[in-house]
Amino acid sequence: MQESLGISISNRVIKYAKVTKNNDLLDVASFGVKFYDNLEKDLQQIISETNSKNIPICIDTQNEKVNYFSIFSLLSKADTKKTIGTEYETLCADNHMNPNAYEGRYLIVNDVNNKDRNRVIYFTESKTDLEERTAWLGNQRVSSMSPLPTSLCNIVETKKGENIMIVNIEEKTTVTTILNQRIYSIDTISSGMSEVLEKINEKENSYSKSYEACKNTTIYTMETTTTDDPNNKYLSLIVPTLFNIVQEVKKIKDIYARVDKIYLTGLGTVINNIDLYFQEYFQDSKCEILKPFFAENNSKINIKDYIEVNSAIALALNGMDYGFKDLNFKATNWKDDLNALLHSDIKTLRKESKGKKISFNFDTNMSGPLKPTEIWLVRCCVTVLMIVIIYSVCSILLGNQLSDKTAQAQSVIDDTTAQINILNSNESNINRKIADFERVTTNLQNASSSIALKQGRKNEIPTLLNQIVYTIPKNVQLTSIKNTEIEVDGETKQHILISAQSRQYEQLAYFKAKLSNSGYLLNVTSTEGTKTGEYVVVTIEGDLP
Repeated sequence: MQESLGISISNRVIKYAKVTKNNDLLDVASFGVKFYDNLEKDLQQIISETNSKNIPICIDTQNEKVNYFSIFSLLSKADTKKTIGTEYETLCADNHMNPNAYEGRYLIVNDVNNKDRNRVIYFTESKTDLEERTAWLGNQRVSSMSPLPTSLCNIVETKKGENIMIVNIEEKTTVTTILNQRIYSIDTISSGMSEVLEKINEKENSYSKSYEACKNTTIYTMETTTTDDPNNKYLSLIVPTLFNIVQEVKKIKDIYARVDKIYLTGLGTVINNIDLYFQEYFQDSKCEILKPFFAENNSKINIKDYIEVNSAIALALNGMDYGFKDLNFKATNWKDDLNALLHSDIKTLRKESKGKKISFNFDTNMSGPLKPTEIWLVRCCVTVLMIVIIYSVCSILLGNQLSDKTAQAQSVIDDTTAQINILNSNESNINRKIADFERVTTNLQNASSSIALKQGRKNEIPTLLNQIVYTIPKNVQLTSIKNTEIEVDGETKQHILISAQSRQYEQLAYFKAKLSNSGYLLNVTSTEGTKTGEYVVVTIEGDLP
């Protein structure tokens, strides 16, 4: 029976799931969500409680960056690898990155817009972040460290010709687009559950309570009649973030001709009716909560419990030959292999080869006559020693040549420095002339801006009213609009006060979100709703751009 422990680590949350595989039947033996205070201690506690000390552990990467390269589709394997390496070096040079400080992994897919080109999805991760993430688990056996947006494909069954998007609403939101069973793009949206949890935590003073508040919150759609549900007291803090996510997902979806399904996963899916909320904005695509493919056919599994730890389940499957092995940032090194050899108590190592058992009888005790396997090990050691000697000699020769080239380069540097000093003296004169010109130009621009500002202020309020007409929901009424001026950092700004009322509080929150995202007003805030008769009254404030 195969076993694997998947652990997804974010800023404040650990999600874990231990997956077992017996005769091709997958099951989740244990799982959970934990808000941690001491990360390393809590990780060790999870490993101990799930009895996972001697099984593969699969974790996600931390701050991977995604870039895209375009290469010719007819290149050989060797030329493809060389071309991708060149593209990566160019990327590092353009972004002032040290290529030796990062690890890179990539996928290659056909470019849907050009049949003669291939699209390279290139992931980079800081070596420092990878080492830190491995160190959190101490001496435990980390077998896989892969990007979460690609690992989520492990729990989705796709059909030929089908286009889907996986929207993972975690601290930030990632969107994985899969075209015809192949990952085509990974997009990141800055809005996510971190915004929601931070806002609720200011009132609850507990992230676990904030998370439970999200689980008890139900989003009401436009057609639903709202009720005074005490569990929905934080709805006004949740809806604006979800609205921002929806708008960004729409921009990504519009790039493609057709998207059949949109799967939702991550911390955000604990909010009730979130799939119905998304469905209202994506009428031509089916929106649903992502469920592990193996859970739907297993009557013993409570799917609702597993949805919270989808990411951990997907990571655990990386340790069972699922997923993309080329995206594993945890490379096996010789220290791991040597440690396993020297600490193993092996008397007989058996290997299956074409149905025949081949036995190797050896141990690490070199007393007595050498056995064939021990002779082979000695030969390997001698070979390694010879390689070290040859390497040392070559290093000395190359070092001498490098010293000669360094001396030649220094002479060129000295001559170049002398020329630069001459140019610097001329540059100082030019800079003085430029400074005089910029001073005169700035004075002219300030005078012009002052005149333009006075003329533009005349039409700002009528323009704002005209824009609000197309933004305000039908069930929201405006009772007053005031224009005031305030001083912010020595600058005068037009400050707008809008009094609005509605029978439904969600409509007021929706109106506020629309104003905030429309760009008509900046720094949009609102007061808590006040019940006056059958109406809820709020005051919305903002600055004209």
